[in-house]
Formats: sequence, structure tokens, C-alpha cells
Amino acid sequence: MTQSFQSSSAGSPAQTKTASTARRSKARYKILGLLAVGTMINYLDRTVLGIAAPQLTKELGINAALMGLLFSVFSWSYVAAQIPGGLFLDRFGSKLTYFLSMTFWSLCTLAQGLVGSIGGLFAFRLGLGVSEAPCFPTNSRVVATWFPQSERAMATGTYTVGEYIGLAFFSPFLFMLMGAFGWRSLFLVVGGVGIAFGVVWWLLYREPRDHPSANQEELDYIEAGGGLTQRHKDVADAAGAAAPKKNGFEWRTIGRLLKHRQLTGICLGQFAGNSTLVFFLTWFPTYLATERHMAWLKIGFFAIMPFIAASIGVMFGGMFSDWLLRRGKSPNVARKLPIIAGLLLASTIILANYVESNVVVIAILSVAFFAQGMAALGWTLVSDIAPEGLLGVTGGIFNFAANLAGIVTPLVVGLIVAATGSFVGALVFIGVIALIGALSYIFIVGDIKRIVLVD
Repeated sequence: MTQSFQSSSAGSPAQTKTASTARRSKARYKILGLLAVGTMINYLDRTVLGIAAPQLTKELGINAALMGLLFSVFSWSYVAAQIPGGLFLDRFGSKLTYFLSMTFWSLCTLAQGLVGSIGGLFAFRLGLGVSEAPCFPTNSRVVATWFPQSERAMATGTYTVGEYIGLAFFSPFLFMLMGAFGWRSLFLVVGGVGIAFGVVWWLLYREPRDHPSANQEELDYIEAGGGLTQRHKDVADAAGAAAPKKNGFEWRTIGRLLKHRQLTGICLGQFAGNSTLVFFLTWFPTYLATERHMAWLKIGFFAIMPFIAASIGVMFGGMFSDWLLRRGKSPNVARKLPIIAGLLLASTIILANYVESNVVVIAILSVAFFAQGMAALGWTLVSDIAPEGLLGVTGGIFNFAANLAGIVTPLVVGLIVAATGSFVGALVFIGVIALIGALSYIFIVGDIKRIVLVD
């Protein structure tokens, strides 16, 4: 199809110019839609336990400390599988990696609805973590492949918003479903949806040069902006020894990458941002039920607000970053400014400890979550700084560090609540971590530029 289009578009310079501007296809946005839906399902699968928690804890007799452990165990295997997942991605590519990841994580979600013991729940949370590990490195790879640099923050923001949109708009439905059919129904429904979408991904995803809707003008546009289209491989193959050397993976490569301040800084910053995110994905419904004493339907209604705010924050942060880049601002300003501002504003979550009105509390939490959404541009920076040929491994290291928050935050919050009977200390912990993340981007990250590993 690409060749036939090239033939038909050949002609005068005026014709070529018109074709390149007016007839450029938009296949990349179809791919972005797939990523957004997949990410939405991903977060529904990993966070449905948080929605089920207030009812599940009563049925299974789980206290706050043990619930924090169950929230945390997902991230144990998720973090441990990041680097192997990145290696698998670099070896087998985006299509197969994402299909297997989604299918197996959805099966683990569905199985959680069938367990009869805490041990079974524990085991399938571990399986869920392993299965989801390659998802975000794959997202980053797909964006780097399909989008020019000037659109990557927008693309990252668009699929990242799926983390929040699903929970924002499906929370009332999920709470009603749980009220009518019990907590097990949540896992069965969400897991089944994920399995079905895995088939959709397999049928629809293609690399740029293989996509039936991507014409030559779009491919040229992507490539001119630094997208990793198949043409790069063709040129390298044709050039032979003249082609740039591709970095091969060795375990010492991890240490070499971490010596660069760009990677260590964004890892610390993403850990901080993820701490706020993890609180909302795990303990937030329990906070509303126990600390604020809200009824089920009210929880379902109020839970919408912070997630909608976070969705807006993600889109605003991505578009603002790309706008700054198009206005001629350096990547240092365009990428870092929204993240620093977001992390500073996210620390205002502490203020929820000092107000009585539930409406005001939700407003404060919504502002904090909006700000965390603004800061969710870390994967864009991974695309910008990863050495050539090591995007999967760099993304794995980044996600490893970032998702340590998934281990630490649920455990710390659970221990604080178990020890004090209150969420006051927990919100202080979240706010202080956000401030540390902002300082990391200000003083550690340095210049946003591609890392070059020198032997």
C-alpha cells in the first residue's frame, strides 16, 4: 500500500508539497487509542482491589497492616520483573509483548475473584505484578516508534490519562456492582474485559511501516521528528559497517546507565509522583470509608472527582510541555517545568488533615491529584534520554525505581493507620515525598539529553 501511494503521489514539487501537508494520514492516533484503552484496563486490574478492600477486609478478616501488605505485594513482583520485561520487549517487540502481558494479567485478575483464602489472593497479586511489568516500557517504545519528539509528551499524556479515566468513570459502576453482587464480581468483570481487549490489540496493532493506514507522508513526518520507523533499520542494514553501533545488553549496563544523573534523577522524581498515585489507587476508598465515614454510594460519587482532576492534569501537563517545546523552549524547561510544578502542588494533600468538610477535603485531594497528573511526564523523558537500542532496558530501570513506591507507600500507609488509627500521618508522608521529588528534578536531573554510553 505504501509503494502504491508513493507512485500515485509522485509528480510536481507543488503536488508533493500538497500531499505532504494535506494528505498525511493519522494512523499514529489509532495506535495511541489502543494504548489509552490498554492503560485504562491495566489500572483497573491493578486497583480493583482498592475498591473491593472495604468489603473484602470484613469478609476475610484482614486488618490495615495486612491489607497494606496485599496492596504492596503486587509491586514486589512488578518491580522485580521490570528489567526482564524490558529485555523481553527488546527481543520480541511491542505487539507480542503487550498481547502476552495483557492476557496474563487479566487472567490473574479474574482468578482473584475465585480465591477462597488470603494465600490465594497473595499468589495472584504476585502473578498480576509479573504480567503487568512490560506494559509501560512497551507504551514508551510504541510512542518513541510512532511519534515525533514534538508530539511525545501529548502522546504520553493521552495514554497516561487512561490510568485515571477508567477509575473516574467506572468507579460508581464498580461500587454499585459490588453492592449488588459482592466484591468478587469486580475481579471477574474487569478480568474478562482485559482478556477480550488483548485479542483486539493482537488484531489491530502494527509497526509504522506495516500499518495499512499509514501513508508515506506520515512515515516521513514521524521519521523527521526522531521516530524509530522501520526505515532506520533499512538504512542501517544498507550501510553495513557505516551504521551506528547498537548497544548490546550486559548486566553492567544497568550500573553504567545509573551513573548518569538524568536517569537517577527522574527515577527518584517518578518514585515521588507514584507515591501520590499509589495512595489514590489503593487506600483512597478506605480513607473515605473509615476516616471520612462516607457511605458506599457517596464514596462512588466522590471518588470520581480526584480522578477526573488527575485526567485533566495529565492532558494539561503533556500539552503544556509540547507547547513549550514548539515555542522554542529547551527540553530542560519544556519537560521539567510541568513535573516540578506538579510535584510541588501535590504536596498540598497534607492540608486535608486540617479541614472538616468532606466537600473541601475532596477539593484538596482533587487539586493534589491534578498536580500529580501534571507530573506524569516521566516516560516522555525516558524516550528523550534512553541510549539508542536500549529503550526497553532504560524503561525497565526507570519503572523499577518508580514502582518501588508501589511497595513502600501501601506498607507505610498501612502501618501508620494500624498504629495510629488515623490517616493523618499517612497524608503527611505522601506530601513530604512529593516535595523530595520536586527537589530531585530541580537539583539532580540536569540537562535532558540522550545518554551516550562510552566504553
